[in-house]
Amino acid sequence: MTASGDTLIEARDLVKDYPMGESVYHALRGVSLTVRRGEFIAIMGPSGSGKSTLLHLIGCLDTPTSGEYVLAGSPVHTLAPDQLAELRNKEIGFVFQTFFLLPRANAVENVELPLIYAKIPPAQRHHMAMEALEFLGLQTHAAHRPNQLSGGQRQQIAIARALVNKPSLILADEPTGNLDSKTSENIMGLLVRLNQMGNTLILVTHEPDIAAYAPRQVRIRDGLIVSDELVGTPGKGGGS
Repeated sequence: MTASGDTLIEARDLVKDYPMGESVYHALRGVSLTVRRGEFIAIMGPSGSGKSTLLHLIGCLDTPTSGEYVLAGSPVHTLAPDQLAELRNKEIGFVFQTFFLLPRANAVENVELPLIYAKIPPAQRHHMAMEALEFLGLQTHAAHRPNQLSGGQRQQIAIARALVNKPSLILADEPTGNLDSKTSENIMGLLVRLNQMGNTLILVTHEPDIAAYAPRQVRIRDGLIVSDELVGTPGKGGGS
């Protein structure tokens, strides 16, 4: 299976099973999804629907039991673990609900982490990390540790870390789950702006008001996609 030039993701018949003692839990039951470069997609579904499992497969954090997955022209389902890790670090930026910032590292050191894995020299990675912080208006917080920052600022640091390697794809797993409504609006506005600049975004959420920022909404239930709809342009409620 090969992807066309503007196709970033081509997934076909993805199945993911987890052994549970003598039984098997079928997290995904044959999911197919195509994502073009520059799209902004919200994946929605109730708890246990398979949405996080799908995001983990898309993000190369896990491998499918069966099925095919091509990311940026690379057949993910055929890669060895070290090749998978290299592809993940090069092509994907992650934003998680719980931030995953190192508590003893300051903001710029946290943003540098993907560049360390990419073996970027120290001076260059510091420069790149500061650029990412400046883009988000956080350069004055570069020396602050996570416990010196608000929840919204910590999530923005996590977004800077996701952007620093200039990935093909940004994956956001419940990125506003630990934030108040006003801060959530600010974070989602930032993600919309990133998409409008050409970044491909896939967001997982169970909240309709957060999903409303994405012009394409994919709903998943019991390990199957039950709908895939274009609902507007990027922005709150399909607005710009």
